[in-house]
Amino acid sequence: MPASRAPRVPVEERLFSLVLALLATETGLTKTEILSTVQGYRQRWTQGDNAALERQFERDKDDIRELGVPLETIEEPGDTGNNQNLRYRIPRGAYELPDDIAFSSEETALLTLAAMVWREGTLSGESRRALLKLRSLGGTAPVPELDYAPRIRSRDAAFEPLQTALDRRLVVRFDYLKPGDDAPRARRVVPYALVQFQGRWLCSAIDPETDGWRTFLLSRIVSPVAVTAETATVPPDATAERALADLEALWEAQIAVVRADPASDAETRLLKRRGTVRRLDGALTVHWSDRHLLADELASFGPEVEAVSPPEIRALVVARLAALVADHRGTADSEASRG
Repeated sequence: MPASRAPRVPVEERLFSLVLALLATETGLTKTEILSTVQGYRQRWTQGDNAALERQFERDKDDIRELGVPLETIEEPGDTGNNQNLRYRIPRGAYELPDDIAFSSEETALLTLAAMVWREGTLSGESRRALLKLRSLGGTAPVPELDYAPRIRSRDAAFEPLQTALDRRLVVRFDYLKPGDDAPRARRVVPYALVQFQGRWLCSAIDPETDGWRTFLLSRIVSPVAVTAETATVPPDATAERALADLEALWEAQIAVVRADPASDAETRLLKRRGTVRRLDGALTVHWSDRHLLADELASFGPEVEAVSPPEIRALVVARLAALVADHRGTADSEASRG
């Protein structure tokens, strides 16, 4: 099947298949072996130009590392510096639970119930076949999780109707609530890409009235998405690759300076963020794409973090902490009056 007509594979299934494949190999897999065999990549792989697919793989590597997966790269002896021959693997010893951690029967039952919440409770046949194919390339480590590993399908409710509209190039309507607004605004757009960036789902779309390019965080869509029968055209460069490139450029350009208590949980977590740099004065520079999401993250660290700049980020963090203090005071006063 041509790559352009390949069926869509959910992002979480592609990442899950990638992790399983890299766990199943002792010697590691080259980029070509991964792209040509792993579920989610192989459907789009060709014998020709795979530049877009390689960029997808680079983003996926960042995503699974941010999830705490210990992805390693191995250089071929005598071929140092040749990125095309790098091999990738996940060492099972670094990824598995420590030997001194075990689950009781009650805990196991709760984990089983949690897994049942996910749709399609076992790994798909496609992923099984991909893993068998990879084993034939040299991966021999057993993966007993295949017998019961759940397939995560959790998404925002807006995802499925937006995906339908995207596939059919249809106009959609929904209510969108931006942080700081008192009420949501009605939106009418043509979605052209659904992408995951920094662990969140976003919809890139075009306003048919103004031809303006827009990006919406799915978690801020506060009404059911209405898929209309109205068709629309989008420019040929309106692609998921462009949407991700625009988000990446925005993330690269926007930097905040924060101070974190030394050796605190906040410092540890912020230093693990992609792109974080420690300055000579000890402060940290962090990249961001959405000021409200960054303010939420920094405020969650409480007194361990101080937002230094830019002023808009500092003001948002201060406002969140002030609201938290006010809420606690209100709760304390209410309990005191009842006592």
